[in-house]
Amino acid sequence: MYFKQFFDEKLAQYAYMVGCQAEGTAIVIDPMRDIDQYIEAAAKENLTIVGAADTHIHADYISGLREFAERGVKVYASDEGDKDWKYEWLKGSDYEYQLLNDGDEFSIGNITFKAWHTPGHTPEHLSYFITDGAAADQPIGIATGDFIFVGDVGRPDLLESAAGQENVMEPSARTLFKSVEDFKSVPEFMQIWPGHGAGSACGKALGAIPETTVGYELRYNASIKSATSEDDFVKFILEGQPEPPLYFARMKRDNKIGPKVIKGLPQPKHLTLKELGKLAGNKDVAVLDTRERDEYSQGHLPGSLLSPLNKQYNTVAGSYITEDEEIYLIVEEHQLTEAVRDLYRIGLDNVIGYVTPVDLDHYAEQGGELETLAVETFDTIDKYIGDDNYQILDARKASEYSEGNVKGAQNIAHTRLLPRIDEVPSERKIVVYCQAGGRSAVAAALLQRNGYDVTLIDDEWENYTKATATA
Repeated sequence: MYFKQFFDEKLAQYAYMVGCQAEGTAIVIDPMRDIDQYIEAAAKENLTIVGAADTHIHADYISGLREFAERGVKVYASDEGDKDWKYEWLKGSDYEYQLLNDGDEFSIGNITFKAWHTPGHTPEHLSYFITDGAAADQPIGIATGDFIFVGDVGRPDLLESAAGQENVMEPSARTLFKSVEDFKSVPEFMQIWPGHGAGSACGKALGAIPETTVGYELRYNASIKSATSEDDFVKFILEGQPEPPLYFARMKRDNKIGPKVIKGLPQPKHLTLKELGKLAGNKDVAVLDTRERDEYSQGHLPGSLLSPLNKQYNTVAGSYITEDEEIYLIVEEHQLTEAVRDLYRIGLDNVIGYVTPVDLDHYAEQGGELETLAVETFDTIDKYIGDDNYQILDARKASEYSEGNVKGAQNIAHTRLLPRIDEVPSERKIVVYCQAGGRSAVAAALLQRNGYDVTLIDDEWENYTKATATA
């Protein structure tokens, strides 16, 4: 059996290629939308991808299932869950597909895959027992998707907190408890191949180790160990979950009804300086500046957003840009494809053009207007406390805010700021902080784009807590 794990660092997402070397065929489990990466990897191993499978309707990225179906590859998806949790784009289509229920099996060469219904994260969620029939009569492991992670389990609150369904958070947690109870009877020797690692918003305490075993998780997974009773588990698993990024609801919708097929990555054009000037202050388009926050603060195109090309890039872009907006990038030439690919993975396809940071410098040299962003440290924040001319904004998660905050600060997580921006008082000047400056910087850029007078606190929260402790 051939086995390869693929990891996307920004989305902390794992996909898996499992192949039968005797037959020269392979399947990809939980593929991302840009499927050429898997096809190329398979070709290097003299394998042909003949199948693709999803564990569930994903919320954090566009699945590659439809892209594979478009290329004539047979796809496998869950038929569990109620009518609201079906792959609508598959039923009645001309694609080659198989819908799976609990206990259903299919094979790729000598490799057998058995569907196991593991609801809770989502109602239709499947895990896959994988057996190498050429070597064994029992599964070697399980592709668990967003059911079991290293050190955690999939969060059951997303249907309510991200997809907007009311009063389903606790029932989903109770359903997940039952799935966890079933997991406890799985043989401990089996390997676990999760759908995400550390950094994913699909759980609250995911480990960075890429794989694990049933036995290890039974002993050390805090979420599983909390399942001493159903009520204890529900309380533990719902407590402290981070606010999901705004775009999660859209991903659920698109993966359910069918992602757009655009046949490859968008190809934005290199803008002239005159074309760049027309974008300044244009609220009908999204100009996304991928530079670091210090460069952005010193001078940026009026109305532009900030999202450095780091692990938070997808999350910020998905939270601050809507699917219908035209997108223009400020990005280094050698990072253009990466920036476009990351947007493509979360369904932001309308990437029209780009300029480089050098182009932006030339624009300024020729008299083009740039804005700056006021930057201070926590040393100065006390002067704003109690001043009615200012509103302090904490851009951290609610769980971080509850552990300690600046007196009088309003708390809106940076990923939820766009739909809640009207809650920020426009008649006041805004002072925004977070844990280390990254989240507050992107939030400050969004606020400034929307007409707020903003000061960014670019500092470590630890410096503030130390200062107040000794004051």
